[in-house]
Amino acid sequence: MAVYPGTFDAFTPGHRDLVARARVMFDQIIVLLAVNADKRPTAEATTRAARVRDAMPAAWGNVEVDTWTGLTTAYCLRRSATVIVCGVRTAADLRHEYQLAAMNEQLGIQTVWGAAPSAAGSHVVNGRTRVPLGTVDPPVA
Repeated sequence: MAVYPGTFDAFTPGHRDLVARARVMFDQIIVLLAVNADKRPTAEATTRAARVRDAMPAAWGNVEVDTWTGLTTAYCLRRSATVIVCGVRTAADLRHEYQLAAMNEQLGIQTVWGAAPSAAGSHVVNGRTRVPLGTVDPPVA
């Protein structure tokens, strides 16, 4: 089982593309909406979770959406997930995520990185305006 964590504000074509790729690699993928008091998302976690669920085709039966307040690793340990899926857009993303992955590995949780496809807006910087799902046709597996 793998966990794909993020605030998903908004859930973009790049996010969906990564879920599409991860769902064929793992028996189950949980899209985990992080609830972080330091961030101010445009919608509550339950609303964002509903939007993510709505973006998933019914045929993707091995994709689950959940919310969590706390460390992603604590969630992974609670759910017996052994992999964190992480999207990277830039070398700076990878450097930051590599440091987190090294710590998570100490807890027995591996990290798998997926590069953001250029068609899904890989030039977008985290925390800035994103293209909402539905405005760009993402590739679907």
